[in-house]
Amino acid sequence: MNWNKHSNLEGTHATFGASQSSWLRYSDDKVITVFLNKKAAEIGTRLHAWAKETIDLGIKQSRSNKTLCAYVNDAIAFKMDTEVLLYYSKYFYGTADAISFKNNTLRIHDLKTGSSGKIEEHIEQLEIYAAFFCLEYDVNPGDIKIELRVYKSDEVLVHNPTVEDIVPIMDRIIHIDKLLAEAESEGL
Repeated sequence: MNWNKHSNLEGTHATFGASQSSWLRYSDDKVITVFLNKKAAEIGTRLHAWAKETIDLGIKQSRSNKTLCAYVNDAIAFKMDTEVLLYYSKYFYGTADAISFKNNTLRIHDLKTGSSGKIEEHIEQLEIYAAFFCLEYDVNPGDIKIELRVYKSDEVLVHNPTVEDIVPIMDRIIHIDKLLAEAESEGL
């Protein structure tokens, strides 16, 4: 058999592929919703890539309250690094959209391009990034200032977590990491 070549699709997954067959039972409305969510995620990925390049090149945007402009301009103003992987273990890591640690202040900014959910719902994600940072770089969160920002729907939410916010997350990460390592070493 001479199989058709689809090299442009290698390494990708169809929205409605065989490996996730639940779509067989979706209503027409659910099919459209899933499709639109996938398209929104693709646009979000492209916007993140554009923002990273724009920040890395130092290209300021017009002064605006628009989400993307505010995010880019703030990251440039604070001289932040973009798309930085924070790693604690093979079980616990993630990529911060924009981050800096200067003058004993940790800043983490996150760009949200989707419209679902409230802006406040994303703060916990940034607290986890702060915990990853403290664990990876052996920094006591009580010894530093932390500012977390979420940029979404033309709003900027600024959150200054306390040591009481970050330490329990760090403790939970350490606990689960040990639990998983032990389970894995026992062949589970």
